[in-house]
Amino acid sequence: MTSVIDRYKALVAAGELRPDPEQAAAAERLNSLAGELEAVPRKGSILWRALGRLPEPPRGLYIWGSVGRGKSMLMDLFYESVNIRRKRRVHFHEFMLEVHERLNEERKKDTRDPVVAVADAMAEDVRLLAFDEMVVNNPADAMILSRLFTEMMGHGLTMVATSNRPPRDLYKDGLNRQLFIPFIELIEAKMDVLTLNGPTDYRLDRLGRMDTWLVPNGPEATKQLSAAFFRLTDYPVEDAAHVPTCELPVQGGRELHVPKCLKGVAVFSFKRLCGEARGAADYLAIARRFHTVILVGIPKLGPENRNEAARFVTLIDALYEHKVKLLAAADAEPQDLYETGDGRFEFDRTVSRLMEMRSDTYLAEGHGEQ
Repeated sequence: MTSVIDRYKALVAAGELRPDPEQAAAAERLNSLAGELEAVPRKGSILWRALGRLPEPPRGLYIWGSVGRGKSMLMDLFYESVNIRRKRRVHFHEFMLEVHERLNEERKKDTRDPVVAVADAMAEDVRLLAFDEMVVNNPADAMILSRLFTEMMGHGLTMVATSNRPPRDLYKDGLNRQLFIPFIELIEAKMDVLTLNGPTDYRLDRLGRMDTWLVPNGPEATKQLSAAFFRLTDYPVEDAAHVPTCELPVQGGRELHVPKCLKGVAVFSFKRLCGEARGAADYLAIARRFHTVILVGIPKLGPENRNEAARFVTLIDALYEHKVKLLAAADAEPQDLYETGDGRFEFDRTVSRLMEMRSDTYLAEGHGEQ
């Protein structure tokens, strides 16, 4: 299996990445970590039993920096290169939804300490946990993270995470933040913290000078949005018919089908998101999971589709609050989208937000930043 550093150097040599000392340092550290993880005896092996104790897990890695600096790209190289069996890569928000579901099940069984029980069960299946986009904005998550991960790391877990924020800024100004501080201290004790803030914003670079709101709907807009999707995800155009889909967990135990779902980018139709009975929980799940949403088929809005308009307002609120990038195809510019009908006055805020979401300042902000 090709090493992390060899794959990284090949991308630089091919001109797909520009020389960047911070990126190179992160690639070297990830390469070392891959080797350390592979050197740990497999669970249950003769070498593992010969130790007579749980092997000391390698130190994890927390990589933070501005949007588009290559954090997810490096995570891709690392995760695909490290040759161990018990590894898992998951978006942080999805992982925490799973944790809370398991906690609810343990509480139904009157388990003495549900957090410990869940941590023990989850650590049994994984010794490398890779998180994309660690953002903590939920008080319920913040209250349990320290105990959960102290317990999991006690089972030999190594964690690698990317984030737009340094550890000390996680859950900044959050409710009862003092209860969250032990988790920050755990990160600093068990993980190396690396900064990735090089000069190139690859995400903006790949969008180029493309307008993110295309009018009207039609073949030309579809062509431009399709091209943007392949640039943002590095997915080969020749495999367009096989772009991955996914099922997005939504609070309440439901799932939302995502027709195209890759590397933090999702593609939806207006009909699927706003033409069906959906609510804030659906839109928040999307906003927390994806850094970019491509939305096609937005029609002119009016009295005949006031329900769709109301859902669209809620969707844009969720995307805006989580700094999600929106690429869209519509039948009118934002200011002309909803000219008359119930809720037209309230729609002015949505127009303002849509206009701001097209700005360079907004596009340069990190996903989930408040």
